[in-house]
Amino acid sequence: MSIKQNAGNPLKIQDNTFRDGHQSIYATRMTTEDMIPIAEAMDEVGFWAMEVWGGATFDAMHRFLGEDPWERPRILKRHIKKTPFSMLLRGQNLVGYRHYADDVVRAFVDRACAIGIDIFRVFDALNDLRNIETCAACIKANGKHFEGAVVYSLTERHLGGEVFNLSYYVSKAKSLEEMGADSICIKDMAGIMAPYDAYELFTELKKAVKVPLHLHTHYTSGMGSMTCLKAVEAGVDIVDTCVAPYAMRTSMPPVEPLLLTLEGTERDPGMQMSRLLEIGKYLESIAPRYQKHLAANTLSLIDENVIAHQIPGGMVSNLVSQLKEMNALDRLPEVQQEIQVVRKEAGMPPLVTPTSQIIGSQAVMNVLAGRYRTVSNQFRDLLFGLYGKTPAGIDPQVREMALRGSGQGIWITDRPANHLKPEMEAARRKLGDLARTEEDLLTYVLYQTSGEQFLKWKYGAEPMPEGVRPGDAR
Repeated sequence: MSIKQNAGNPLKIQDNTFRDGHQSIYATRMTTEDMIPIAEAMDEVGFWAMEVWGGATFDAMHRFLGEDPWERPRILKRHIKKTPFSMLLRGQNLVGYRHYADDVVRAFVDRACAIGIDIFRVFDALNDLRNIETCAACIKANGKHFEGAVVYSLTERHLGGEVFNLSYYVSKAKSLEEMGADSICIKDMAGIMAPYDAYELFTELKKAVKVPLHLHTHYTSGMGSMTCLKAVEAGVDIVDTCVAPYAMRTSMPPVEPLLLTLEGTERDPGMQMSRLLEIGKYLESIAPRYQKHLAANTLSLIDENVIAHQIPGGMVSNLVSQLKEMNALDRLPEVQQEIQVVRKEAGMPPLVTPTSQIIGSQAVMNVLAGRYRTVSNQFRDLLFGLYGKTPAGIDPQVREMALRGSGQGIWITDRPANHLKPEMEAARRKLGDLARTEEDLLTYVLYQTSGEQFLKWKYGAEPMPEGVRPGDAR
């Protein structure tokens, strides 16, 4: 890479500290109140965008923090006036764990635009692009930035094989560009993209599409920073990072070493390190508040086994918690092996929300109770086609076994949302006066049990229990 005094093609950087950073290492527990002291400083760094919402934040905020999720972007917009806000949206799953009807999707996107989201990174867990059509159309209609994402997964140790090969990703990227994507993200949620695979992939994507390319990877395997660098050499336009205290482990690569590496080159982002160091000091100062959520079961900051099992960090922590409750933590290695088998039998879905939870839970049941003696409703729905088309074929014997006695006939092959009835008006009638705004109504529709409970806390119908931290940041 040539050295130049003036950057000719500066790399753009999206900061994920306020969303995926604390989601990955602190179970999404960072409060809005703790973001405010550095919000203005973050705005001055020069990030292309800041991811502040989406993913698990909606769930964690209303369930564990006692905060209204809709308020966070509004509050942060008062302090961050220059840097665009990005969010992660799971297509027809939105920020929940099931497919929602089209009327819910449209209402959610409209409200997200109204509260300050500028860039929507939209993905589908199966890379079934039919599941992001409604989101994409609504984002474009609102005049916002639609970033289409392709979930990165592997058939074997490196890029290639029968399913997740170069042509697979190029084809998905071309389809997203045809859908009107303003940028395209390769979303490597498990941190399994190898550096030279990244170079090959982004070299080919640059030839295939004209819109900017964005890399999202995690540090889990230890390759994250090297992968970013090789992607930069291949011409990637944007990468995701976090400020150092919230980086590494199962989070994103840290921004600081990347800036030092690119300094003086044609890809130099031109950011001031001094501002980032001050922000890092603040994050270190509040770390004790969240320390109990940090995984401390190993000394190593990386998990080299992720290349074999492809399980994202958040999924591993969920499995550990689930097995602890069953006094079966010693069975974790068996479960990790079973996940690989179940995944193949279920059509090789990428392990990302919600399919990671579906495959993981079924693997736990298979290990503890016998293979497919118990089948979850969500796993049946996956095999029935209600989540979309899987990347590979489903094992016919497993599908027959899972659907036997379920009352479901032939599996569906069209867009899953075609089979969902509108939800908003029925929810409005049920909630009555408890939902005072459209946002309240959406909170309930997305999370009916916990959402209704939150609304009771919010409006004083029931006291907020001890242990739920009131969201008093304003």
